Amino acid sequence: MNEKERKYDLLLRQVQSLAEGETDAIALMANMAAVIHETFHFWWTGFYRVVGDELVLGPFQGPLACTRIARGRGVCGTVWQEARTIVVPDVHQFKGHIACSSASQSEIVIPVFKEKEVVAVLDIDSEYLHTFDETDRIWLEKIVSFLILDID
Repeated sequence: MNEKERKYDLLLRQVQSLAEGETDAIALMANMAAVIHETFHFWWTGFYRVVGDELVLGPFQGPLACTRIARGRGVCGTVWQEARTIVVPDVHQFKGHIACSSASQSEIVIPVFKEKEVVAVLDIDSEYLHTFDETDRIWLEKIVSFLILDID
């Protein structure tokens, strides 16, 4: 296990502990965003919740963010539409990327499911190119699986 995987292993155990007995999705998302952000010192770490026909900003860590994102728009909207994780090594190469911050250079977005429907997405941005890889995808998908709560 390399250093990155060791960090994720510890992070997964922390999230399991945070999720145990927690019934408030917003509180859990807030703590999850904080612990992920603190562990890896990403540029931006947060959630967007599906509210009606758009993604609405949820708990996050980092600078100012876009508040609402349409389905199929940008990386987050595309993840919602396609119901799959997307890793973007260079956001400038992603057609339709929404530049909430010009400092963001790479991104990973993970869908959060409830009964096979996407109810939120975890969005993580880095100020460096090529930050995210298959290791991040695997571990972050495990981490968001603990958000099996009623998210309205």
